[in-house]
Amino acid sequence: MTMNNNILVVDDEIGIRELLSEILKDEGYNVKVAENASAARISRREQRPDLVLLDIWMPDTDGISLLKEWAVSGQLTMPVVMMSGHGTIESAIEATRIGAFDFLEKPISLPKLIATVGKALAGGKMLPNPGLTFAHLGRAKVVTELRQRLDQVSRLKGPLLLTGEPGCGFELIARMVHQRNTAWLQPAEHSWLAQNPFAPLTDARDGVLFIDQLDALNKSEQKGLAQLLSKLDKFNVRLVVSTAQPMLPLIESGEFDSSLFAQLSGVTLRIPSLRDHPEDIPDLANTVLLQMVEANECALRHFSVGALNGLRNLEWPGNLPVLQNAIKTLALTSLSGEISAEDVVRVAREIGLDPVGVAGAIGRIPFDLPLREARERFEFQYFLHHIRREDGNMSRVADKVGLERTHLYRTLKQRGIRPSGKTEDTTPG
Repeated sequence: MTMNNNILVVDDEIGIRELLSEILKDEGYNVKVAENASAARISRREQRPDLVLLDIWMPDTDGISLLKEWAVSGQLTMPVVMMSGHGTIESAIEATRIGAFDFLEKPISLPKLIATVGKALAGGKMLPNPGLTFAHLGRAKVVTELRQRLDQVSRLKGPLLLTGEPGCGFELIARMVHQRNTAWLQPAEHSWLAQNPFAPLTDARDGVLFIDQLDALNKSEQKGLAQLLSKLDKFNVRLVVSTAQPMLPLIESGEFDSSLFAQLSGVTLRIPSLRDHPEDIPDLANTVLLQMVEANECALRHFSVGALNGLRNLEWPGNLPVLQNAIKTLALTSLSGEISAEDVVRVAREIGLDPVGVAGAIGRIPFDLPLREARERFEFQYFLHHIRREDGNMSRVADKVGLERTHLYRTLKQRGIRPSGKTEDTTPG
C-alpha cells in the first residue's frame, strides 16, 4: 500500500465524495473532502495536498475556474485530476491547457481511478513554483490596456522595444508575445553579438529572442545586432529588446547608433511602474508571500489589512525586485503569524524606503468617530496623498481620483487643501 500521500477530493455530490474517499483510504491514502470551491480553497490553504481530484461542475465556482485561480495565484504546485459526468473533449483540453494532469469521466471505473491517481502522484510530487507572471501584475487600467496592446502586437514579425523603469518586469512582458510550444532564448550577456551575432538563430527558430539592457550594448555589439536583424525573417525569429534607460541622450552623444535604434523602435511599449498601479500591490504582495509559504521558505504568514494598505502607499523605486525583497524580509522577520502595519514601517525604513506614506495609511482614523467626520478625515488624507504623489500636477490627480477638475478643486477647497498640497486651518483634527 502507498502511505502518507494526502489527496483532496472536491465534488458537490456527497455520494461521490464518500465513495472516492473510501476507495482511496482502502488504497492507503490520507483523504480530505470538500463539497465546493470555497471549502477546497480553505483546505488547500491549510495544507498543500499531494493530489487533487476536482469536479468540473459545481454550484458556487466551477472546477475550471478554481483551477485557473490556483494557476494564477501560484497555488497549482500539485497535480490536479479533473472529473466530470458531463465531460467533453473541450473541457479536457481547456483543463490540460491550464495545467491539469489528467481528466476522468464519470462514472469512474475503479482500475482507471487507481491507475490515474498512482500516475499523477508519481509524476507530480512537487511541481515547481511558477514565480511571478504577467497575470500577477494586476487588473488596473494601465495593466489591462498593456495586455490588450500586447495581444495586438504579439503576432507581428518585426522587433518589439520595451521601455520603462528598472525592475518593472521586462521579461514577464516579453514572454507575453512568446507563443506556447515555441523556442524562447534569453542570452545572459551581450558579447556573442560582437563575436557571432548569428549564433542563436538556430536555437531560436520560430520563437522569441529576448535581449535585455539595450542601452548597455557597445559599438561592436550594436554592429552585430544590426547584422542579426537582417537574418531574423529567414529563421522566423521574433526579436524583443528592452531598456530601462532613456535612449535619446545616448543617440545624441553618439554612443548608440541612431539607424539601429530606428529599426528596433518601430513598435515600442512602455511598461508601467508599480507607482502607476498601486491598487494592485496588495494582491501582488499576497501572491509573493503565498509562493514563499508554498515553497517552505517561511512559516505560515498573512498580512493585516493595515499592512497591505501600507505596502500600497509606498513608492517602490526599483519596482518588482524591491517589492519581492521587502515581502521576503517581512515574512522572515515578523514575530507573529500576522504581518502588521508596524512591520511594514520597520522594514520600509530598513531597506531605505520612505515610510511616510505608510504612516499616513495607518494614520489611525478612530473608529468611534461619527461616520461623517470619519469620511472627512479619510478624504482629507486621500486627496493629500494623491497631490503629493503627483507632485501637485492636478490633471494627473484628477485622472487618478476619477473626478472632473472643477469638481476636484471644489472638493479640495471644502477639505481645506490647497492644490500645492498645503493645508488651511480647517484641517480635520
